[in-house]
Amino acid sequence: MTAAMRTRGTKTWPRFALALVALLTGACTDLLGTTDITPATEAGSDADGGRAPGSGSGSGARQNAAHGSGGDANSTSQAVSSSGSASSCGSSSSSGSGSGLVASTCGAVARCGADGGPGCCASPEVTGGTYDRLSSKVGWNNPATVSGFRLDEYLVTVGRFRLFTAAWNAGYRPAVGSGRHTHLNADAGLVAVGDAGTAHESGWIAAYAGQLSPTDEDLACDPAFATWTAQPGAHESLPINCVNWYEAYAFCIWDGGFLPSEAEWEYTAVGGSEQRTYPWGSTPPGTESQYAICGCYYGGSGSCSGVTSIAPVGTPDAGTGLWGQRDLAGELSEWNLDGYFASYVEPCDDCAYLGATTERVIRGGGFDSSGALLVSATRDASDPAARVKDVGVRCARVP
Repeated sequence: MTAAMRTRGTKTWPRFALALVALLTGACTDLLGTTDITPATEAGSDADGGRAPGSGSGSGARQNAAHGSGGDANSTSQAVSSSGSASSCGSSSSSGSGSGLVASTCGAVARCGADGGPGCCASPEVTGGTYDRLSSKVGWNNPATVSGFRLDEYLVTVGRFRLFTAAWNAGYRPAVGSGRHTHLNADAGLVAVGDAGTAHESGWIAAYAGQLSPTDEDLACDPAFATWTAQPGAHESLPINCVNWYEAYAFCIWDGGFLPSEAEWEYTAVGGSEQRTYPWGSTPPGTESQYAICGCYYGGSGSCSGVTSIAPVGTPDAGTGLWGQRDLAGELSEWNLDGYFASYVEPCDDCAYLGATTERVIRGGGFDSSGALLVSATRDASDPAARVKDVGVRCARVP
């Protein structure tokens, strides 16, 4: 493992956007389960089936700290089936051969929210429609149309991701072509924009498997802030961080879903045609963590001190979006399917930017982000192999 650490790039905002931020900035500016187990077994053939786990890339050597609060301790003792790997939130369209973990990440592995519920696998439906994307042009004038889909209420927790790592260790790899938005365009998926060389999204590619390495070492990319622990403990209801884009994609496929496109994610965050400034409305996030976990105010006073600055998922009740999703702003930024391109491509009707790029989109802002960066229109991107303390994953699903 090299000592080099991949870090997230920062995009330059146009002047008008900076002016908007100046007006919208809140006080966060100082820095920078349930117990229902329902197995769902996958079947089919895996292009990488039976391949031993390989070594991935991107890991950093930093420090670790224990979190003083969290969900229930996790018991990951589960049966292993020779017929395939199970997803956590219902049947998956992906497939795998060889041994796989048969379990549900909605089982007794974590509880969601500060009050211990409801279940981590809630996935509210987002009603489709058209909205305007913020760009370097004046105002909101880059329309995008999004069909109805489901987006998970919560970020993926440590407890849920723990079962995926067990499945990966048992030989699970996503099938080539899995992870597409099969409810769109007669199963072809999202329209690929940006000279992608194909009309629609390709889904999982065999070469991606070599980038999967959800090991104890790699998931401790920043030990002071990494939420992963080698053994189940008090972090199970914290969001998993230090996952790269490939692992985020693979988890969602294994879990019966897919990564949301940037348009889907932003449409949800702005409340569709309501064009909300923040997922909850126009009120700045403040310092009390009631709207968002930001600015290192959770568990502190504006100075990040380690993993105690990260809350159990769903903690800020007042920050819930229009369709019920929590933590869309703050806590952790989230990997999207799209590659990053400085300008939006038009038209966009159930589209994703899949042209040539070296970075993947991340949206939402993290626990260490200022209030200004929690504005729903904020865009960022990173090397897909990067492991970052303030980036996690949320899955989307067919309606």
